[in-house]
Amino acid sequence: MKNSKYTKFAVIIMVLLFVIVSMLSCVVQHSHSNSNSQKIPPGQAKKMSGSKSAKAYAPGQQKK
Repeated sequence: MKNSKYTKFAVIIMVLLFVIVSMLSCVVQHSHSNSNSQKIPPGQAKKMSGSKSAKAYAPGQQKK
């Protein structure tokens, strides 16, 4: 009789631990990167750097 109580208690504890571990392993990482935040228009880049021409910041105007 004593063993069955401890066995049931041990099984319940093991099931609870399994459920907790399985729930913790389902963590999803979210990245909030915005593709627009990396691409700055040439005119804005010019203003931020203080240069007089936006030509250096325009991808179509890059000299190879």
